[in-house]
Amino acid sequence: MQKRVVLLNPGPVNVTKRVESALLRGDLCHREKECTDLIASIREKLVKVFDIEKNYTSALVSGSGTAALEMAVSASVSSDRKALVINNGIYGERIAKIAQCYGLETKVLEYTWGDLPQLDEIDNALKNDPKIEVVMVVHHETTTGLLNPLGAIAEIVHRHERVLLVDCISSLGGDELDFSLWQPEICVGTANKCVQGFPGVSFVLMKKDDLPRIEKISPRSLYFDLPAHVKAQDKGNTLFTPAIQVHYALDEALEELKDETVAGRVRRYGKAANFLRQGFQSLNLEFLLPLENYSNTLTSLKLPNGVTYTKLHDDLKERGFVIYAGQGNLSKTIFRIANIGDIRQEEFQELLTELGNCLSIQAK
Repeated sequence: MQKRVVLLNPGPVNVTKRVESALLRGDLCHREKECTDLIASIREKLVKVFDIEKNYTSALVSGSGTAALEMAVSASVSSDRKALVINNGIYGERIAKIAQCYGLETKVLEYTWGDLPQLDEIDNALKNDPKIEVVMVVHHETTTGLLNPLGAIAEIVHRHERVLLVDCISSLGGDELDFSLWQPEICVGTANKCVQGFPGVSFVLMKKDDLPRIEKISPRSLYFDLPAHVKAQDKGNTLFTPAIQVHYALDEALEELKDETVAGRVRRYGKAANFLRQGFQSLNLEFLLPLENYSNTLTSLKLPNGVTYTKLHDDLKERGFVIYAGQGNLSKTIFRIANIGDIRQEEFQELLTELGNCLSIQAK
């Protein structure tokens, strides 16, 4: 039997046979009752598994996490208001680009990649600019593995009575997200990361009491018209043809997450991250961030002197492990290892062994 490839990138992830098998449920027309039931099942499970069914609803869209993010950003800001974007990585930068593509008036607070945002600057921006309606932030910035202080940001945003939009694409199901305390009005997620489904379907979770505000905003997109998706799915319809097979897999992945529990998965990922980080220290690898600033799910590491990412990647891939490159100005200086998906403890141990072997070979 061929050894499987272990994906150590932050999505798509290794999935279980249970989720993989769901792809084979069969062909289905999206206008049939069975598809209506499937969409309803996923939407119900999304709010139940995160224990938010009382205050939140959901909308599905076929596409990557960026599709759901674009749907949320484009639909969330009133025509006479503006967005405040917190940018300390590639994905904060992406939010700003989406907002600007749609012609939204935008103020961007920019920070060096890997640096925490300054809370007093967020507070002052909201205090001094009543035109800001929505604050947009990435929870887990996978550029570096930084987990932004969402609880503290949420407190500031809601103290100023503004709307909080969070890109939780890489954190939902993997890091703690206290909906009851932090209450983000809009939360963007995807199937193929910590939820452990397949790429091709993503979603927006919204507070029900924020929907009337969003419904008053004129649509800026046909495909990404968020209120239209909610209304259609509430009626058992879909606006466009969904990627049905990956919806099957998401449905099963959510059932699997319910069985494990979100808290249980967060603990499992945290245990794996701690195990790997202890191993990285034993290999004398240098972390890009202080350990306390990392997410539960990804570690960025500096490339040792004389080691190139391309050679390290290729050597590890030959051994069955796929790691991840740095991005932008970090592309030649770091590599990243995620610990999400269906990865076994013995595979993490083998990774550390093989990583040590590969580093020794390059160092000679």
